[in-house]
Amino acid sequence: MSTSIITNVSSLIARENLRVNNEFQGRTINRLTSGLRINSSADDAAGLAVANRFRSDITELTQGVRNANDGLSTLQIVDGGLNNISKILDRLKTLATQSASNTFTGDRTTLNNEYGELLTEINRQASNIGLVSGGSNNTNISVYVGGGSSQANAKVSIDLSGVANRVDSSSLGVGGTQVVNGGVSVGAVDLDAAGTLLAGSTQEISVQLYDAGLGTTVTKTVTVTGGASGIDADQALTQINDQLNSFGITASKGTDGILQLSGSRAFSALTSAVTGGGTAFATAATEVTNSSNYRYEMAAYASAGDAQTITVQNAQGAVDVTLAASADAAAVVTALNEAVSSLGIEVVGYSGADGISIQSSSAFSISVTEAATGAGINGTSTGALTVTAGDTSASATGNALAAVSSIDAAITALGRVQGKVGTAQNKLQYSIQLAQSQIASFSAAESRIRDADIALEASNLTKAQVVQQASLAALAQANSAPQAVLALLRG
Repeated sequence: MSTSIITNVSSLIARENLRVNNEFQGRTINRLTSGLRINSSADDAAGLAVANRFRSDITELTQGVRNANDGLSTLQIVDGGLNNISKILDRLKTLATQSASNTFTGDRTTLNNEYGELLTEINRQASNIGLVSGGSNNTNISVYVGGGSSQANAKVSIDLSGVANRVDSSSLGVGGTQVVNGGVSVGAVDLDAAGTLLAGSTQEISVQLYDAGLGTTVTKTVTVTGGASGIDADQALTQINDQLNSFGITASKGTDGILQLSGSRAFSALTSAVTGGGTAFATAATEVTNSSNYRYEMAAYASAGDAQTITVQNAQGAVDVTLAASADAAAVVTALNEAVSSLGIEVVGYSGADGISIQSSSAFSISVTEAATGAGINGTSTGALTVTAGDTSASATGNALAAVSSIDAAITALGRVQGKVGTAQNKLQYSIQLAQSQIASFSAAESRIRDADIALEASNLTKAQVVQQASLAALAQANSAPQAVLALLRG
């Protein structure tokens, strides 16, 4: 091996190794102080790309958890509102049940006033929680949580759209209900705005009903006297009820101010012309018939011709009634009542048409099986007549009973919405749990790629320091080696 003073190869080798050792030590110190294995793309380009993807997923899921918690808070507000509406429905049912009893002797108008205010409160609260037409929550709510294989799979959908998910009084089917006295309106005069009622005059109301004990139609004529200065509507109602209550018939004033007659039994009523001046209940003679749920006014029975057999049928059964050819309306009423009373059907005279009214709280049919030569009981010689739904407010408790049924349906409808909201809350809770689990898993995966192994790096730092010291010592020896050539020159 030659000896040279121009090129010190050993020194060059020592310096290069020292540079490598310094870089190794610097990289180790950088990892120890940052805690990261990858501090630049040069450290691990492929690993950095994978770690960045995990970090992006973690960011998405972290915000997704916040989104889900916001959605959960919204649903909890909605749930609280639904619970309040449920309590209001309970109160509505209490009021309706109270008014639906014939033994109630209080003022149904007072009950109805509270009932109406509570319906308004339902609408207000339904609007506040956004479950009305155009409401903020009456839609298909989409909560982006993330963590899915696609954007569609990263969303939690909550469908609260459509009429079925609205909880205002109209959508629940109770908006038009009331618990004030029902009844058949007599005339169209608003007694609240009529001024002096029956001033210096009188008006009669003739009521016909069937007395099963007597086996005949009974007529009760009520005379209402206005006096010289007239009376108000409440005073008129007192006069009427004093004379009619013993017959199970009640006079009341509807929400529109018009006189109403109602009762728990079938009846027909006819107002007379007014004798004298002043405002009357009806400006002309008005005749009405009453029923609990269904009614049909029969044509006058034609006595000419042959006898005929009538079949009356409802859900409880069927009966055949044979009517004599010579029977008049009164005889038909008696014959039919004796036959159909077991079916819950009542028949009363209908004086205005000199005919009859067949009434029932449920649907029924009438069929002429043996035709008369003249007109039949249903106005034709042959054929069948099915009596369908009529006025549901025609009894003192009819509106309240209808309200009870409507509230029952509303409770069921509200329960379905509450079920959807509760299910949605559970879905969001589960989505939050999954997202948090994914955050933990993705964080662990990123850590394995990006984070430094501190124990390893500490060992490497010790190694780097020892190697650096050895490199410096070797470099010093390499730099002093050419001085040995001087000994040759000194000879």
